[in-house]
Amino acid sequence: MELNHDIITTPPLDSASVVLLRDSAQGLQVLLLRRHQASNVLGGAHVFPGGKLDLADQSPALLAKLSQDPATLHQRLAEPDLSTERAAGLFVAAIREAFEECRILLGQTGTDLQDLSALQSALASGQSWSEAFQSLSLRLRTDALVPWTRWITPRQASVTHKRFDTRFFMARVPEGQTAEHDNFEATETLWITPREALIRYWDRQIELAPPQIMGLVQLARHTDTHSALAEAQSRQPPVVEPEPFEQDGIRTICYPGDPRHSVQQSAFPGPTRLMFKNKRFEPETGLAGLLD
Repeated sequence: MELNHDIITTPPLDSASVVLLRDSAQGLQVLLLRRHQASNVLGGAHVFPGGKLDLADQSPALLAKLSQDPATLHQRLAEPDLSTERAAGLFVAAIREAFEECRILLGQTGTDLQDLSALQSALASGQSWSEAFQSLSLRLRTDALVPWTRWITPRQASVTHKRFDTRFFMARVPEGQTAEHDNFEATETLWITPREALIRYWDRQIELAPPQIMGLVQLARHTDTHSALAEAQSRQPPVVEPEPFEQDGIRTICYPGDPRHSVQQSAFPGPTRLMFKNKRFEPETGLAGLLD
């Protein structure tokens, strides 16, 4: 992973990402997708499914397909300065990205699977997401999504050349659906416990960006999907604005709760700073800082 030294002057792009969870014999597992090596955003890294908000995600036709009204979604996202339509569109974007990147349609089980197959066929025939969805009886099950965290990339982004304002949602993978990468944006589908993912990262078997590292640190504290979802539902999504600085010539990112951060209240458990060493981000106390 290469470090970015540029200052980004453009505003952050609204985007949505979904942390897909399932229970297994090994405990709570999370879905990671390996981005295509040629991708201009985190190429080769393992990430949660997601992408930027599209204008069509806010279209009246798609908003009419929501299982919850836009005002309710605006309230759930807890961003008063955001328009109601844009807040609802972020839920739509999260559902769309999960389907486009790993073929999971959130909230759909049982008899809905026939419509799921019809949606796949419609998209394969060249229809847009909006066109395909309008022709089917499916609804966008926004109640399956739980707002989790909001990350805003700083002007000196560490590993990308773009800024993002990303809303991370959490959801259980629906029964009867199997995650499959698209072999275009993603080249690998990996179900893994958060703890094992962090160990593999430390052993250099996989690459992770800071939001994924810190997200996995949080998830490693939960034993099952119920625990993780209940914790997310118990509070408003914290806003995380990483603040980079140089320490002894090493790029360091600090988070809320760190002595160097402008916000003194911690947003999540785990280390409050990561340092870019050996072409990756590490906490000051090494692997123990990720697993304790």
